[in-house]
Amino acid sequence: MKQIDRLRSLGLFDARVPRYTSYPTAPIFSPEVGAAQPAQALAALDPAEPVSVYLHIPFCERLCWFCACRTQGTKTLAPVEAYIGTLEQELFLLRGILPDGLRMGRMHWGGGTPTILPPELIHRLARSVKAVIPPAAEWEFSVEIDPTMVDRARIDALAAEGMNRASIGIQDFDPLVQKAIGRIQPFDVTRACVEDLRAAGIRSLNADLVYGLPHQDIARLDDTVSKVLDLAPDRVALFGYAHVPWVSKRQKLIDETTLPKEVARFELAAHAALRFCDAGFSAIGIDHFARKQDALAIAAVSGRLRRNFQGYTDDTCPTLIGLGASSISRLPSGFVQNAAATPAYVQRIEAEQLAGSRGHVMTEDDLLRARAIEMIMCDFRLDLAALRAAYGTAADRLRPEVASLAETFGDLVEATRGGVTIRPEGRALTRIIASRLDAHAPDGVRYSQAS
Repeated sequence: MKQIDRLRSLGLFDARVPRYTSYPTAPIFSPEVGAAQPAQALAALDPAEPVSVYLHIPFCERLCWFCACRTQGTKTLAPVEAYIGTLEQELFLLRGILPDGLRMGRMHWGGGTPTILPPELIHRLARSVKAVIPPAAEWEFSVEIDPTMVDRARIDALAAEGMNRASIGIQDFDPLVQKAIGRIQPFDVTRACVEDLRAAGIRSLNADLVYGLPHQDIARLDDTVSKVLDLAPDRVALFGYAHVPWVSKRQKLIDETTLPKEVARFELAAHAALRFCDAGFSAIGIDHFARKQDALAIAAVSGRLRRNFQGYTDDTCPTLIGLGASSISRLPSGFVQNAAATPAYVQRIEAEQLAGSRGHVMTEDDLLRARAIEMIMCDFRLDLAALRAAYGTAADRLRPEVASLAETFGDLVEATRGGVTIRPEGRALTRIIASRLDAHAPDGVRYSQAS
């Protein structure tokens, strides 16, 4: 309990801090950055450097109560097909801007539920993207898959278009937990989905789990972990449930009295992490696990681990082009987010303009801090020498903050003139430590809890 008390005293159970899938974080994006700046940045891209592409499919047949993503329910395919047409219009606009010869190193379809698309729409959308940004010789195509909303025909269509990595949403297999979050997903259905993916030749499979859900306890989560291990994924993401009903109104359907308390939530994460490590997975950052031969584990060992809007990644493409409603692009000049509401996104595209509605232009200090925070989140270490090599003497601005980290967190970190390293016993505080390097403090923003 001494360790728990110390973590509590340093804010683990009270602090609400960003997950730092970007820096600066989206709440500081401004409407002053719209469509003009991204158009200039896109036109100036170097064709020799492949880009990543993210497509947001915001539609779901069911709206899970725990989810805080930008999604909308539909019972018919009509709005989905119309949306694909708008994506094609957005791609047409990009065709007139992007430099000739640009290639796609990565493509990711997220949602929502990308597998709501029937095979004909899967083929149509994939080919529309490739016609504008052809794949590089070595590329990765990943898709978020709902096992209850996919069949072998959809999987075969995705595989035919080049899908070689799939991420399946699981969250928890316990029936009581599933009922409490509005997501019924039997284990047999998930296992059949995994078998179909493997039969289609998918070489990398990720499983998404969530801890801190209503009614979860060690026994229930332990049973879920055992079932996940039976599925033999290559990677696992173990996310903490972010209860933010002021952001996602559907979360008001969840009975807050059934959520695990702070220490119980911490113990759930620790127990599941130990199970995965005992099963031969390498711990990656604060919430991912990967088999040692997986590209993510190799990237972590070699210092190439990165962090983006999907979490931890081995994607080293410097540019991310986001397509669809609410998608965020990461460009050399900064970030730009498409209009979040689908009707507003459609309106912009139909007016023959890019859909960017807000963003942020990076300063030199932003670039320095973004890399420093990424180091902390990925490697549990801030390397001042590496920052100095990349950003010159500007890196020395961080020395007072490094000294402050040592003063605040004591022997949970190791501070030297070369930087600071978070010791294993302090890694639960990683997001809090990273937040000490954040120069932006937006007013009135409530992030998810740190634990």
